[in-house]
Amino acid sequence: MKTIGVLNLQGAVSEHFDMMKIAIERTNLDFEIKSVRYAEEVANCDGIIISGGESTVIGKLIAERGIGEVIKNQNIPIFGTCAGMVLMAKKVDYDQPILNLMDYEVKRNAFGSQKDSFEKEIEILGDKFQGVFIRAPAIEKVYNVDSSNSSKIEILSEIDNKIIAIKQGKNIALSFHPELTNDTRLHEYYLREVL
Repeated sequence: MKTIGVLNLQGAVSEHFDMMKIAIERTNLDFEIKSVRYAEEVANCDGIIISGGESTVIGKLIAERGIGEVIKNQNIPIFGTCAGMVLMAKKVDYDQPILNLMDYEVKRNAFGSQKDSFEKEIEILGDKFQGVFIRAPAIEKVYNVDSSNSSKIEILSEIDNKIIAIKQGKNIALSFHPELTNDTRLHEYYLREVL
């Protein structure tokens, strides 16, 4: 049995936990879901979810606890949403700890402040999906889009000329919050990537 860990440091942790439980049931894949807070717990996972929240706070805790080194050393696939997208970037428009896992640059709060939060139907993986954007980041620049190897960047979705979903290897970063809908398809997609 494989294990997905939801990084329980701050943010929409319980929502991801609940959505992943449903996704595991729907796919009938041999996974368990756990809440993880420390490097030794992360080391026992086959995949990690980094939820939305305050990316600065989450980034500092990841650095302090040595979680980033474990993720990189073991090449653990990450599913990052909102703050998770910020943390997975190579570069961010703010001085904060990041994981530098994926080949893109990101702008925090690219769609505005909390009061500018919105929902919008988007297209991703060839289908319609309800996107929930809360102080959402967006990708400003990507590298490795023309590469023929497995580390190539794949742009999964865009709105208003902003990249909002991206994949590199088995890592997936979204600027929106699929855990705040009733639609488990993106969680299911991530599970199949981890297999």
